[in-house]
Amino acid sequence: MRIKYLNLKNFRNYENETVSFSDGLNVIFGRNAQGKTNCAEAVFYLCTGTSPRCRRDKQLIRHGCEFAEITAKAEGVYGDLEISARIFENSREVRINGNKITKNADILGNIYSVFFSPHELRLIQDGPDERRRFLNVSISQLSKPYYVALMRYNKILEQRNNLLKNRDLGMVYETLPVWDEQLCKYAAVIAFKRAEFAALLSPIAAEIHASLTDGGEELKISPEKKYKGDEKELAERLFNELSANYERDIRLGFTASGPHRDDLDIEINGTDAKTYASQGQTRTAALSIKLAEVEIFKRLSGEYPVLILDDVMSELDLPRRKKLVTRTDGLQTILTCTHAERVLYGKEVNKIKIEGGKVKP
Repeated sequence: MRIKYLNLKNFRNYENETVSFSDGLNVIFGRNAQGKTNCAEAVFYLCTGTSPRCRRDKQLIRHGCEFAEITAKAEGVYGDLEISARIFENSREVRINGNKITKNADILGNIYSVFFSPHELRLIQDGPDERRRFLNVSISQLSKPYYVALMRYNKILEQRNNLLKNRDLGMVYETLPVWDEQLCKYAAVIAFKRAEFAALLSPIAAEIHASLTDGGEELKISPEKKYKGDEKELAERLFNELSANYERDIRLGFTASGPHRDDLDIEINGTDAKTYASQGQTRTAALSIKLAEVEIFKRLSGEYPVLILDDVMSELDLPRRKKLVTRTDGLQTILTCTHAERVLYGKEVNKIKIEGGKVKP
């Protein structure tokens, strides 16, 4: 999978610019606050339908404009593809090869992408929300059934939580089993897919991490141990767990069991990375996980994703920079930095200079 070009209209600080990409390493460089990350963000948005930097699409629209529009032409194993998104303050219109897309799920899986920036350190340092978000974004690109199950699960979960706050306890006890049957059906899909993904992720990330640290550190990733078995077994187990804890959930006013409470255990040399890892260890572990994600996409989809590395070179020492660049062989990489020379190391690269939201020769 590779992107041939990207056109940006009224997107962030871009008025109307086109960026051409090569098959291998593309280095977007320039001074800070010129629009390098905005360009990388636009690529990821077209791949996933979501921004890695903001929750609301209206923040992507250039100041003073009514809408933003981004378009990319890509080439994959199934031929050429053009995808565009016109973003308004409260809505958006997505087209693939000219055909309007009405479901968010249909955006996913057209162009695969993995995004890494210094902010991804939250994957290690922050709470379970960040690790669940990582799993959701990655698995959703590979599996539309997972994305659909996740959307339906969240909707039913919200309705269940509203029910738990109702003071008519007779009605609550009578209605909960009805919601729980549907909730557990989708929860089982989510838990099974996450366990499947984690089983792939752990050994690949461990191998990459060992390479980046010259064998000096061991990375171990483990999913929640309570979610084992096939989807039917998972659904039954969660249904029984919810049924046994009605009083607790009513007292709390929310659902305290289920995939929305999942986490990944991440250890470095046998200790909890979130609590004990240094900044350097955290950085290397997060990068290893992201590079492992790239390999999983190749294994499950048959082609490499577009790898987006936003301002990561400044966070790495020279040996790890060189190892990272070597890891990009064979896949299209979009890398942003302030100085292109920092990442060349004798490689052929497509250098793209950005200045004030404009592509400079």
